[in-house]
Parts: sequence; structure tokens; C-alpha cells
Amino acid sequence: MTLAPARPGREAPRPRVNLYSDTQTLPGAAMRRAMAEAEVGDEQLAADPTINALCDRVAALLGKEAAMFLPSGTMCNEIAVLTHCRPGDEILGHEDCHLITAEGGAPWALAGARVRGLAGARGQFDAPTLAAALTPASRYAPPQTLVAVEQTANLGGGSVWPLARLRDIAALAHAHGMATHMDGARLMNAVVAGGVPAAEMAAGYDSVWLDFTKGLGAPLGAVLAGSAAFIDAAWRWKQRLGGALRQGGMAAAGCLYALDHNIERLAEDHANAARLARGLATLPGLAVEMPETNLVFIDTRGTGQKAAPLGARLGAAGVALSAMGEWRLRAGLHLDVDAEAVDLAIALIGEALGRPNS
Repeated sequence: MTLAPARPGREAPRPRVNLYSDTQTLPGAAMRRAMAEAEVGDEQLAADPTINALCDRVAALLGKEAAMFLPSGTMCNEIAVLTHCRPGDEILGHEDCHLITAEGGAPWALAGARVRGLAGARGQFDAPTLAAALTPASRYAPPQTLVAVEQTANLGGGSVWPLARLRDIAALAHAHGMATHMDGARLMNAVVAGGVPAAEMAAGYDSVWLDFTKGLGAPLGAVLAGSAAFIDAAWRWKQRLGGALRQGGMAAAGCLYALDHNIERLAEDHANAARLARGLATLPGLAVEMPETNLVFIDTRGTGQKAAPLGARLGAAGVALSAMGEWRLRAGLHLDVDAEAVDLAIALIGEALGRPNS
């Protein structure tokens, strides 16, 4: 059994509409120029002015004292876990959260901490559910040290956690002596959709990160933020896991460009997601979840085909989607997919569904 991703042959055509994920964005000419022209230095010595500028800006955006540049959001999650937790600790998060479903068991493997999944609709749990999972301090039970939320909730359909719920969960966790962490992979989608500033959403969370490789359109980079003491401790884990990025300002410049140019336009992705959902809902056999942000989830049971084979079939027809479970396909809208491309995707999918299975 191989776990490495398959490499397509040179003859494999690009999809006509790439909805596989919002990670599929390509840096445009202006972003590439900004990256090529970035002023750089040695990050290890805090001497890369572009990385420093990015970290200062994201810390202010998220309402935190300090921040740290990392290659990916998954690294942000794991460094946060490693900083907050010790072996044997328990983390509480939604049963479908990225920490559980998409990080290769890293909290268990790297930190020796287990993640206990909490139930709740659309990828969210509430304060009563959290309260029911809290255990009294005991030598017989693992210390509960961290509560994690994911904004937006990916497998919850890209749903936006309401501000009141975020505050209630953070207050309860802190009252129980636990730290709080926000996986902010699509935090700016939540900000644009909900009209609540990022700092307000993250106010009750001891650590939070922002990903630049999804809807914000950069090819590399995420920023983890928290108190100055937290980031100082997190740097030791960054060092242990690979160290500084040295002249990483070229990557950070793409992220700065994204902050300047690609936040407000996320509303276009949300509108295109709704357009796609409405169109797909008219096709035979598809049950479509109406999106809150830029992710559209499609239940395939009515077609009689499971998600993976149907996704492959639609890919051959020119539309790339991702299988997210046995009967669920996901479309991720992003800056490289406009309304015209959405209409083309609806037409191509409709045509493919109208053909008998090959």
C-alpha cells in the first residue's frame, strides 16, 4: 500500500474548472512580482524585514501580542498543540475537526496528546456539549488542557461559528483551567461572511492562526499568533521541527500582497459558491448543502454512486472535485474560478450525470 499521492502523467489534462479545493489558487503576476522584489534577511536572527512586517501585521489583525511565520496551517496547529500540551493530555475539539481527520494523527504522534471528538451539527459543538465532556481533575484521568475550534468548519460545510458560541466556549474552557486554540484556516472567510472583525472572533483564544494558501491565494505560508510568551515557547518547537525559514521574506511577501488585495474579494467566492449550489441542486440525484462561505458539499447517494468514483468521473468530464467521505463531494470556490466558470461546471456536471456510467 502506497501513501504517497499519485503523480499524474504528463498527458493528464488540467481540469476545465478546478474546484478540488481553494488551495488550488495560482499566484498572479502582481503577487509574483511582490515576492521577487521582497526585501529579505535571516529569519533566525529576526532580520528578515518582510517576515517581521507580516508577523506584526497578522498579530495586530488577530488582536495578539506576537506571531510566527510557518510554511503551512497544519504546522501551526501542531506547534500550537506541542506548546500547549504535554504527553498524556487530552484536547477537546469537534469530531470532524482538522486535528482529527487530516493531520495524520500528529497530536498523538508528536505531542502524545489525544483529541477527543465532540458532536455537533455543521462541524460545531456548543458550550453545553463541552461542559458535558469536562472531567474533574483526577490522577486516573488525562489532564484536559486544550479546547480547539475550527473557523470556518471545513467538514461542517464551511460553516461560520457564531461569535456568542465562540465566546461561551472560550469562557467555559478558561474557567476549567484549559487553554483555547482557533484553527483559522479560513478565518477571513468567516470575517467576510459574518461581518465580525478577526480580532473579535479570536479574542477568547490563546492561540490562533491564519492560512494564506486557501482563499487568500498565496502559494506558501501561514501565521500563528498568541501572547509574546506563547510565541517565544512556540519558537522552540519551530526550531525542533526544522528551524527558521532563513530568507523566507519572498514567501511572506505573497502573504502581505494577499492581505492587501484578496480579503474583500472573498465575498465573490461566497457568491459563486451559492451560484454553484443553486445550479447543482437542479441536477438529478444530487443533494446540495447551501453554503455559508466558499465550500459546497454535495451528497451523491441519489445518483447511486459513491463520492470517489463519481468524483473521478466528473474529473474526466473536466470538473475537479474532492471526495470528503463515502457519499460526499466538496467544491472549493476560489479566486481562479469566476461566475462563468461556475456556469461551465454546472453544465459539465449535468452533462456527465446525464450519461450512463462507463
